[in-house]
Amino acid sequence: MALGKRILLFLVVNILIVTMFSIVMRVFHLEYYLTDYGLNYTSLAFTCLFYGFAGSFISLLISRAVAKWTYKIQLIGPNASDPGLRRIYVMVQDLARRAGLPETPEVGFYDSPEINAFATGPSKSRALVAVSTGLLASMREDEVEGVLGHEISHIANGDMVTMTLLQGLVNAFVMFLARAVAYAITRAGSRDGEGSYLAYMLITLVLQIAFMLLGSIVINWFSRVREYRADQGGASLAGKDKMRHALERLKANFDAVEGRQGALQTLQISSKPEGVLGMLFASHPPLEKRIERLSN
Repeated sequence: MALGKRILLFLVVNILIVTMFSIVMRVFHLEYYLTDYGLNYTSLAFTCLFYGFAGSFISLLISRAVAKWTYKIQLIGPNASDPGLRRIYVMVQDLARRAGLPETPEVGFYDSPEINAFATGPSKSRALVAVSTGLLASMREDEVEGVLGHEISHIANGDMVTMTLLQGLVNAFVMFLARAVAYAITRAGSRDGEGSYLAYMLITLVLQIAFMLLGSIVINWFSRVREYRADQGGASLAGKDKMRHALERLKANFDAVEGRQGALQTLQISSKPEGVLGMLFASHPPLEKRIERLSN
């Protein structure tokens, strides 16, 4: 079910990208590069690079605001009235100092039974770390610190920017290859060598969806590599035992509710990927492998 939703999301996003790209091309008369004069590969490449990276960086710039709005996050300050929440802020502040961050990230929580935590933001000085009430209720303080160490490590490693650059590059390649291949197919299949613009757009849509799915395999592979690195960073910042205990608690929680909808989302883990296809599209490695890697 989770894999099906992920693939559906990719399809919807790509349809929107193709629609936006086509409208902008038409409004600014950029379709010149796909007219009877032939495909100008150099111009198309630069156009795809611009749109590929523009969308990714816009998403990055507004990621913190979007997260606050989506999750209805309540920010925690150093003078929070609740002692437990105040300790969360102090943990993040201390971990950020150890990681050498220029600013303490914004710290917040949101009301949800799911066991979840995440970090987002456009830069190391404009980041946000958020945890769910479900996580706070189900984990000991040392385990929470391990989770926070993992998230602070993502910020310190610049993972949000790195993943944005990779996504932008994949977007650009997908846009370029889909249009170049569609152009070649429509021209080759036409009697007069001109091709149909409608056929070109339909083939472009299909190819872009296919290429984006292939590109997502690369993105998710790199994401899994970054997760291992964040685990090591969390162990360095919070302590190896705390990081390992956090992962073990996550696994125990998952095993206790395995098979139930929304079982485990902590650190955005999908837990046990189903089959080879599930592993290819998994953004996080299985908990067993993460614990094993951290224990070595």
